[in-house]
Amino acid sequence: MFRTPQTLFRALAIAEAVSWTLLIAGLILRATAGLDVATTIGGAIHGFVFLSYGATAVLLTLNNRWQPWPAIVAIVSAIIPYATIPVEIWLARSGRLAGQWRISEAEDPADRRWYDALLRWFLRRPWVLAVLIVLLVVLIFVVLLVIGPPGGRG
Repeated sequence: MFRTPQTLFRALAIAEAVSWTLLIAGLILRATAGLDVATTIGGAIHGFVFLSYGATAVLLTLNNRWQPWPAIVAIVSAIIPYATIPVEIWLARSGRLAGQWRISEAEDPADRRWYDALLRWFLRRPWVLAVLIVLLVVLIFVVLLVIGPPGGRG
């Protein structure tokens, strides 16, 4: 399903935009109909997708050897409603999403950074990588839930 970095990033960029819609709809329902649960549900979905998008941006930064600027733009775009879509288009048009997963070492000396062998090991085992990322996202999500929502609790 996500055979290339571009397909994975595009899916998460769209999911992030959809999650913004759910959060905004929840906020509207809370303000107009008093349905606090709508914000809780929309916020939880948005938070999980937000963290997943950020993890995906970091993964692509490593795999596609992005410089810091595109990585920062990609991650910050999740904070601005619907900005992940134009950022994904910009990254695709600039060639930053092109290519395959780096599952084997190339002749390029850049493929010998300290973390490249570990990255290739995980990329050859996508289910292990996916489980690890999901566990990391869940851990961060739980910690953030314990800390509480932005602005404090009610």
